[in-house]
Amino acid sequence: MNKKVPIYACIAIVMIKFLFLLTHHIQEDALITWRVAQNLLDYGVIGFNGDEKISSSTTHTYVFVSYFFNLIFGKAYFMYPLLIFNSVLFTIGSYFLSKMLLREYWQQAVFILLFGLLPPSIKISILGMEYGLLFFLEMSLLYYGFYQKKKWALLLFPPLILFTRIDTVIFLGIVFIVDLIWNKKINWHYIIGGLIGVGVVLAFNWFYFGEVVNNTITAKKLAYDKEFTASLSWKYFLINYGNYWGMLKMTANVNPYTILVLLFELCAFIYLVTKKNSRNIFLWIIFLFAWAKQIIFISQKSYFDWYYWVPQILLFAVIIVFILEQKTRRNLWMALLLLFYIIPMLAYQTIHSIATGNGEWHYRRSIGLFLDQHEKDKNQWIFLEPAGFVPYYSHLKTIDEVGLVDRGVQTEIVKDKKHYWFNTIKNRQPKYILAYKDIYQDPESEYYKAHYKLLKEFRIKDHLKSNNPILEKIYKLKPSGRDYNLYEKIK
Repeated sequence: MNKKVPIYACIAIVMIKFLFLLTHHIQEDALITWRVAQNLLDYGVIGFNGDEKISSSTTHTYVFVSYFFNLIFGKAYFMYPLLIFNSVLFTIGSYFLSKMLLREYWQQAVFILLFGLLPPSIKISILGMEYGLLFFLEMSLLYYGFYQKKKWALLLFPPLILFTRIDTVIFLGIVFIVDLIWNKKINWHYIIGGLIGVGVVLAFNWFYFGEVVNNTITAKKLAYDKEFTASLSWKYFLINYGNYWGMLKMTANVNPYTILVLLFELCAFIYLVTKKNSRNIFLWIIFLFAWAKQIIFISQKSYFDWYYWVPQILLFAVIIVFILEQKTRRNLWMALLLLFYIIPMLAYQTIHSIATGNGEWHYRRSIGLFLDQHEKDKNQWIFLEPAGFVPYYSHLKTIDEVGLVDRGVQTEIVKDKKHYWFNTIKNRQPKYILAYKDIYQDPESEYYKAHYKLLKEFRIKDHLKSNNPILEKIYKLKPSGRDYNLYEKIK
């Protein structure tokens, strides 16, 4: 019976996350991957706009997973089965992690529950991105390859991990270094697995797309690259650091939660690794990886919070282990953790998901649905940012401002970054422009007035109402979304 307790915990946490699916909180980038998968289904090409090959999604493995879910369930019904699948995969990964870090079955069960209720864990499970799959693959590598010493796992999982996200070379590298220092010998099966993974990814990118790294990496580097002075870098860090270690996404220069959690994680880690235990190798791996990835991404000014989800929960895992292994006053420690962190963070994530789900699903999706009804010719082009909900639901061909789904934007950025926005519109002449601003106020207003008419204004304030007074208060407390103006080309 005791052996089954962790399994029951897995079932319970998956059921709890079902409730979050009702919020419709889906990350914009997930829609990009799903459109790529549907493009593969319709055209037999991994791309975004018909028969043009382009790696618009950061992940290859998840594109194929999404493709098979579309194939099995159909375009209209694949979404929630896939989201449930992501949640199940993440929970299995959590189960593997609990087995590696804790001995008692009840400890493993409590770990699975608490770990699964952390805000990044919820987002990994329900937002539709590839991180549920990635977490499962990474924990499978550690569990089967290094905990159970299965040689097949060392050959199988590194290629799958790298094919899911190429930046996982950081994770695989940390695992190699820690294993080498810990065991004082080279793990040749692991090296072969890693080399196969690197070879497969680079060969696939080169022979299919004609590029070494994913187009998404090239596009973001071009679009977001700018000169940062030391003072500006520090300013950006202060504004964003709460996203990295604290799990509370708060745009503020002072975030006490971040400082408190960071210090607690460091103290708990030091306390655990000073005790001789075979599981310490896994503590070192997850802790060093989490720090390494966050420092590398911060140094590259990567301010998208999903890059930090997995490192955040791995850092926090040591706190949960620390509390579960207390011999005295464990109940007090657990009560304090629940009272001052787990419950407040769960409440915060619930509000955040409800508000963001409203902004994405009911607001931004409505723009795509409007265009889907308004424009019947799906070969027409729209210029916008981001390339998620609106292109997915409008089914129009898309040029995005960053160049994730269309390389032409990158060409314009290289030619003249300052004026690439206008030059893209002038040279490509898309039928629709969806902008955050009033383009009639731009320096190029005469061109816009001569060639484009304002079709419709979309305002977030119009989507903050609900028949449920509690939901309406949440919508107004944390409005999620931006105002848009939709312009149509004058015939």
